[in-house]
Amino acid sequence: MNSACTPRGQRGFTLIEVLVALGILAIALAATVRASSMATDGALESRERLLALWVAQNRVASYSAGLPFPDIGERSGEDIEAGLVFTWHETIEGTPNPWFRSVQIRVSGPRTPGYVLAKVKAYVVRPR
Repeated sequence: MNSACTPRGQRGFTLIEVLVALGILAIALAATVRASSMATDGALESRERLLALWVAQNRVASYSAGLPFPDIGERSGEDIEAGLVFTWHETIEGTPNPWFRSVQIRVSGPRTPGYVLAKVKAYVVRPR
């Protein structure tokens, strides 16, 4: 009875309406994937920065724990922290007090070797 009141073209969505809805949905999904990817990268970089800081602090602690008093100069090496290989570079300078050395340590990560993830400056005292 009411079928005469509803024209045949108004029963559902047109192809254009469906394509526009799919386009909007695709853009929203792409933005969501990009945001989650950026969050994951940020978490990975934060983890690497923390591990690099531990590498630098371990270097300073090793001098305090009894390694020989460092000579003035520069040296480099690698340390493994949480299964990742980090490269460190130390610059050791004298101070006005001959019992102390200034130690600056820069640590780079495995993904970006030239990029410094952590930088620590400390003063080491000569053992008596």
